[in-house]
Amino acid sequence: MPLDTSTYSLALLRLDGRRWNELRRMHAQVSVQTAADGSSYLEMGNTKVICTVAGPSEGRRSGAGGGGGDANATVQVEIGIAGFSGVDRKRRGKGDKRTSEMQMTIANAFSNTLFTHLYPHSTILITLHVLSQDGSTLAACLNAATLALIDAGVPMSDYVVACTSGSTSSYSSSIEEAADPLLDLNGTEEQELPFLTVGTLGAGERVSVLVMESRVQAERVEGMLAVGVDGCKQVREILDQVVRRHGKRILESIMT
Repeated sequence: MPLDTSTYSLALLRLDGRRWNELRRMHAQVSVQTAADGSSYLEMGNTKVICTVAGPSEGRRSGAGGGGGDANATVQVEIGIAGFSGVDRKRRGKGDKRTSEMQMTIANAFSNTLFTHLYPHSTILITLHVLSQDGSTLAACLNAATLALIDAGVPMSDYVVACTSGSTSSYSSSIEEAADPLLDLNGTEEQELPFLTVGTLGAGERVSVLVMESRVQAERVEGMLAVGVDGCKQVREILDQVVRRHGKRILESIMT
């Protein structure tokens, strides 16, 4: 059944009770797996991801998505999507095209953000396990990877934060039709509406990741991007609070 978008007015609520510029509930933890060099657990609504980081270490030079050369560390990303994570209970193999694209996108984003020149001839392995999918899967993976890399102590220029934004107007709609931007789409909205995933570096407006898999009029993209960048600023504040709370707990444990 088509998604009812008649309630998507800027003054009204969406189907899950949010306004157009509201994020879903976000929960995150750092150091959830003591055996890993760095780890994190993140929830964006009902999308749940666990991330572990191994390295920088000498060794693996092949695998999934990666970037860098001999003079820099190679960033490799592996994504495992649980068969029970979605409604269709589809098991994705290692050769799945969408998973490979996500791996390459995340690897490229962090290859340009991490100080890989400090670790020549080494590998940084980011492993992501998607436990539940309800929209913003790529954004959740990027945010979880950022927290895990910080936990691992890998130096980077700033946070890489991401979220999704969409439009209430489909590609077939006319230009004159009113179209409102939406922030942080859930799974149902992603199935019915055009959306993009935007990732920014730090609290500014420097875009480091931009992925759009649906069709929409070019006139709508600017508004969608502006809403997405503003959402990334909100996400950065949340992740920064998580990191600061974790650091405070470590300091308190050392002092006592």
